[in-house]
Amino acid sequence: MAEPERPRTPRPRLRPAPLIFEPAEATADPEHFFDLESIADPRELLGRATELTHAFRAAADRSMEFQAIAAAQLADPRRFDRLTTADIAERAEWTEDYAKKMVEFGRDLLRGARDDTD
Repeated sequence: MAEPERPRTPRPRLRPAPLIFEPAEATADPEHFFDLESIADPRELLGRATELTHAFRAAADRSMEFQAIAAAQLADPRRFDRLTTADIAERAEWTEDYAKKMVEFGRDLLRGARDDTD
């Protein structure tokens, strides 16, 4: 079942972070993307592109968890330099409601990490 398409909001175009495992000379060519452009066999191309899609989804999920943990840590009331959810939202380019949800998600993740070490 296909996911419903999310409405797209125009965002400023940011330069993506370089990926560690892609050679520096490859990033100089805007058409280069993990050597996919050099795969002629459509079966092989589909397989490799699918592998990359799964890897990027997993990386995005993991990265979001780290965002949530950082947000929770920044909002921790025990910190003398804590940030408000509005401050966190501004830094992360989120809405304040989303920042609140991410802080809670991060707190849940941190509680889970502490529970695992007990």
